[in-house]
Amino acid sequence: MPAAAQPTQRGIAHPALWPRAKSQGLIDPKTEARVNALLNRMSLEEKIGQMIQADTASIKPEELRTYPLGSILAGGSSPPVNAPDRSPAGPWIETVRAFNAVAMEKRPGHISIPIMFGIDAVHGNNNVVGATLFPHNSALGAAHDPDLIQKIGQATARETAAAGIDWAFAPTLAVPRNDRWGRTYEGYSEDPELVRSYSARMIQGLQGAPGKGKLQNGYVSASAKHFLGDGGTTNGTDQGNTDVPEGELIAVHAAGYPPAINAGTRTIMASFNSWQGVKMHGNKSLLTGVLKERMGFDGFIIGDWNGHAQIPGCTATDCPATFNAGLDMAMAPDSWKGLFENTVKQVRDGVIPMARVDDAVRRILRVKFKAGLFNPARPFESRTDVIGSPAHRAIAREAVRKSLVLLKNEGVLPVKASARIMVAGSAADNISQQSGGWSLSWQGDGNTNADFPNAQSIYAGIAEAMKAGGGGATLSVDGSFTQKPDLAIVVFGEKPYAEGLGDLRSLEFEAGDKQSLALLRKLKAAGIPVVSVFLSGRPMWVNPELNQSDAFVAAWLPGSEGGGIADVLIGDAQGKPRNDFTGRLSFSWPKTAAQFTLNKGQPGYDPLFALDYGLSYAKPGAVGQLSEVAGIDATPANKSRYFADGRVHTPFSLAVNTGITKRPVDSPSRQEGAMQLDWKAGETARASIDGEAVDLRFESSAEMMLQMTYRVDASTTSRVSLAMGGAAVDATDIFKSGEGWRTVRIPLKCFAEIGADMAHLRPVWALSATGPLTVSFAEIGLATQAPGSICPAKP
Repeated sequence: MPAAAQPTQRGIAHPALWPRAKSQGLIDPKTEARVNALLNRMSLEEKIGQMIQADTASIKPEELRTYPLGSILAGGSSPPVNAPDRSPAGPWIETVRAFNAVAMEKRPGHISIPIMFGIDAVHGNNNVVGATLFPHNSALGAAHDPDLIQKIGQATARETAAAGIDWAFAPTLAVPRNDRWGRTYEGYSEDPELVRSYSARMIQGLQGAPGKGKLQNGYVSASAKHFLGDGGTTNGTDQGNTDVPEGELIAVHAAGYPPAINAGTRTIMASFNSWQGVKMHGNKSLLTGVLKERMGFDGFIIGDWNGHAQIPGCTATDCPATFNAGLDMAMAPDSWKGLFENTVKQVRDGVIPMARVDDAVRRILRVKFKAGLFNPARPFESRTDVIGSPAHRAIAREAVRKSLVLLKNEGVLPVKASARIMVAGSAADNISQQSGGWSLSWQGDGNTNADFPNAQSIYAGIAEAMKAGGGGATLSVDGSFTQKPDLAIVVFGEKPYAEGLGDLRSLEFEAGDKQSLALLRKLKAAGIPVVSVFLSGRPMWVNPELNQSDAFVAAWLPGSEGGGIADVLIGDAQGKPRNDFTGRLSFSWPKTAAQFTLNKGQPGYDPLFALDYGLSYAKPGAVGQLSEVAGIDATPANKSRYFADGRVHTPFSLAVNTGITKRPVDSPSRQEGAMQLDWKAGETARASIDGEAVDLRFESSAEMMLQMTYRVDASTTSRVSLAMGGAAVDATDIFKSGEGWRTVRIPLKCFAEIGADMAHLRPVWALSATGPLTVSFAEIGLATQAPGSICPAKP
């Protein structure tokens, strides 16, 4: 049928329009014979078990005796068994062994099938303490170096295998087209050709040559993700709807998949998003018609975190539609038990055909055989010399050097190594911030430098280079000094974030809270040349910061090797370059904060710096004075920062009853950076931070917390009540007398479970008490998962 005459039902793909591909290295007669022999012996329960994956936080190894699941994952903040989330390789190895020991037991009526253990090793084996953290993908795109990508994939595979893990949920082949999307940094580029050029090379790095790489020789199974269109959602909303024509879905968003399939990727992960209103986890035309049939994919399709539950008519524990659409393994982290029981029943009732089950299980077993999981030898396991090895760190440092993009340089770079310089900014000595999301925790926060024992901060790398050249570098986060330095390098940028919480309304950096700009202006006013090193997961509108900088470097999220920054910024003692800038933008840089969809080739393309822009020492260029009109007001987008740096942040405001007085006091880090509230003796009063109602449903389901940094200056003997919305908890114990500043974290779910309307929450914070009570607050806002949370009782 000619394309023009084909049906136009929305969300239904036409496979004949799509490119052909064919899996390599997955099917051979010997493997298929082994798969068929095993499949013919398996019970229905054992087959369904292979199709379901549980998370370490929600299953114990011994439960596999009753529920013979085929796979386990550890989500971004999920711990190994009987150990903290932030653990070195040992507990992870023991966790995989514990699950496999049960799976491989010899007991009557049980077929021993090894589990697959998956982890989001998206920029190195980033869940394991001590692992090498490579720059995130948005940085790697700027390197324009496919050979480097393959080296990074192989190093990641070896560090993953050394921790006992056999499956990496990588690479992300998204083509981000709206930079407000919080997962932009997981994509290599807005340019589908660049994504296409990297796709196969990363698969080959992780898995080895098609059919050759096995766990025994330090390779792991890859998972090309997320199929399909995750980078094209309307407004850049995570898990949203990609409402583009089929031709654009093919040409832009599918660009990386044929090369990945041809390179032998063993698994592909379905995406949370919809295409033209149809959820990908239930889109048979794409999962089966395009991916398995047209593109010849012979591996298996894994779901994303309870993604099947988003299909209309489905729940997390009941979803035949996803399997019938072509999903082979459902990621059911906390819903696995109910999903297992319901799916078994649905097959018996004929709702899911047995042929579909056999196809799914055949694909899963095929991958397990090809990955070497049925071979008990694990020569790479416990190879602690591999994790964070000097060789791997050298690859990561090379990647940092090659990904740096010089946006502006008015003769101040390279820095003479014989000079005396200052290194300033909140991110200068902060390995967590330079690493970004998916670094030991899902959102990448809650970490200290001590959690990265094999890493180097940007400041430490600069100081090392300066010392080697006869000069020196002094760390001064706030830019204060007693002796004027020759130059200041200021390191600042986005705080760590991951999916959902990273979505933006505007591309303006620090909208309504220009702390970094204030620091740059302070140094410029003192007559100190300023080099800005900007950390971000995406291009952002930083015109004011560019204007205040003599040089400006887009350093993206460089990972564990801060020394790579110094390799390019710091010259020799005479100021000659040791390495030149070679990075070029893989994302167009915005001229205004409203240029969310700024992609080369689109109508009206008018960037500040175009795709492939990048200055160098060999080829300098001039950047004039830039407009400081943002083009959009971003302040109403704030849902998480209520009070900090001595003030309530817009769009919120503080209201206090007449029984309370307030005054500024010093915070732990800033003069008058805190607020003291004083309840008069005998008076019952309430202080609240209020504004328009906010929707915190996602934040609540993502395990976010209300976090307060406070000091009790005088305690009360009466009850203290802390509320979000219309739900209050008993906070009396929280505000008992104590020494100094402390931080408390209360999960949002504590308030939701006692009646807070998280969809229309107001006020976001309220404290009621009968005086006398005096409390100073340095910070009130939302924080992601971190140790030490409490859930006080309802009053």
